Amino acid sequence: MSETEVEQRREPTPFDPAGRRVLVTGSSSGLGAALAVGLAERGAVVGVCGRRTDRLEAVLELVRRHSPDSRAWTVDLADLDGIDAFARRVVEDLGGLDVLVNNAGIPKRRWAWEHRPDEITQVLRINVESPIRLTQALLGELDRRDGHVVFIGSVAARLSPPNEAVYSASKAAVTAYAEGLRVDLGVAGSSLGVHVVQPGVLTTELFTLPDNDPSLSDVEPLDAGEIVGAVLGVLGSGRVEGFVPGWFADLPPVKAGDPDGFLEGAVAYTRGRLDELGVDPPRPPGAGD
Repeated sequence: MSETEVEQRREPTPFDPAGRRVLVTGSSSGLGAALAVGLAERGAVVGVCGRRTDRLEAVLELVRRHSPDSRAWTVDLADLDGIDAFARRVVEDLGGLDVLVNNAGIPKRRWAWEHRPDEITQVLRINVESPIRLTQALLGELDRRDGHVVFIGSVAARLSPPNEAVYSASKAAVTAYAEGLRVDLGVAGSSLGVHVVQPGVLTTELFTLPDNDPSLSDVEPLDAGEIVGAVLGVLGSGRVEGFVPGWFADLPPVKAGDPDGFLEGAVAYTRGRLDELGVDPPRPPGAGD
């Protein structure tokens, strides 16, 4: 049995967040808020951040019921030039950092040829550049404390869903970065953990945000709180990747075994969904002219 197979089959060791200092980005709502509250309930000192002060304060109130020393910062992580200063403030205010959860991100449902240049830039900045820059800014502190970095990705990174080409590309990019970071840290002899959690359809406002096409998914959404167990699962097991729900982990190997057939199946499925919804299939520019 290979070393990789041994790692995949070993039983997870429960990860105890009690007393750990954890930063959860994008935690004013959705998965980030669920993570912040769930980790605080388990004893972590949680730093929450986001752009919306009113929502952030509401989340902080819930977090402090369990973890009074937790903190909040209103910050726009799309401002890449401000990330280093923000990272220093987090470490100073929390008295150190053990776990970084890169959760902040935005969706963008569009047919591949309909994306505006400005929104392509925005998605890649927030979903890829920002978490990479924040990870780099905090890497020394996390490595010093034998800490962990967790990226909240998406099953879109592995499964090429319809109507989400740029979003899928962003989550695939950050997944590849996490894998590369893990390799580089291993070469350097670092014990810092690097992980990616790939959520499927969870109950958040990401599926109802304006300036997005309607979701085509027919998967019953899970409660946003399911993300807490998934994050604790990768932290405890040491595995680089986890999925929620767990059965999604069975799909990437199927795709890898027959990518052409998998993508053809995705086309057939999507055309069937459009037919069910009474929506005409999309047409690229110039099609039929």
